[in-house]
Amino acid sequence: MNATPVGKTHLTVEEYFKLEESSEIRHEFYKGQIYDMAGSSLRHNRLVRKIAGMLESQPANERCGVFTETVKVEVVKNIYYPYPDVVLTCHPFDLQSQFIIRQPSLIVEVLSKSSVATDRDYKWEEYQKMPSLLYYLLVNQYKVGVELYARVENTDQWTYQRYIQLEDVVVFPRLNFELAIGAIYQGINFTTTEEEPA
Repeated sequence: MNATPVGKTHLTVEEYFKLEESSEIRHEFYKGQIYDMAGSSLRHNRLVRKIAGMLESQPANERCGVFTETVKVEVVKNIYYPYPDVVLTCHPFDLQSQFIIRQPSLIVEVLSKSSVATDRDYKWEEYQKMPSLLYYLLVNQYKVGVELYARVENTDQWTYQRYIQLEDVVVFPRLNFELAIGAIYQGINFTTTEEEPA
């Protein structure tokens, strides 16, 4: 999320939804302010597509939906609407919705230099407010590194685990699937230098 709000100083949620229907630029919404969504690097885009594809190929997710970047999530009703990089939802109401995910089970953010602080701190604080969320996955695009926050069942407590080896496997027991770190980063070239859009 860009730190500087744009446009009208305060929008209602209804005005924001109407704006997003016609806007060529995506905006995140927080307490009446809208924030431009920055573009992404090629590596970021590859990782988002790869993770989404891996999630969609899991037999356990055949009745779920996997969405990327252009689908907003209602984190706090009428307050906060971001566009996570990847969202997995298995809730039937979400699967019938046209524009908004309200009951995600898993959110994935691919870290960028411009977003790492927001993804680790502010967004994570807000995402924890969603009772449906079981897992929050952070993926480093500059080196092998994946972080998993997992909700302890029937609590508001979370565990944390970091994976830095290609041989590691991230397990999601409450969703009945796993992701191999080596598969996430297969074909990703860390030696190339990619400038991030402003």
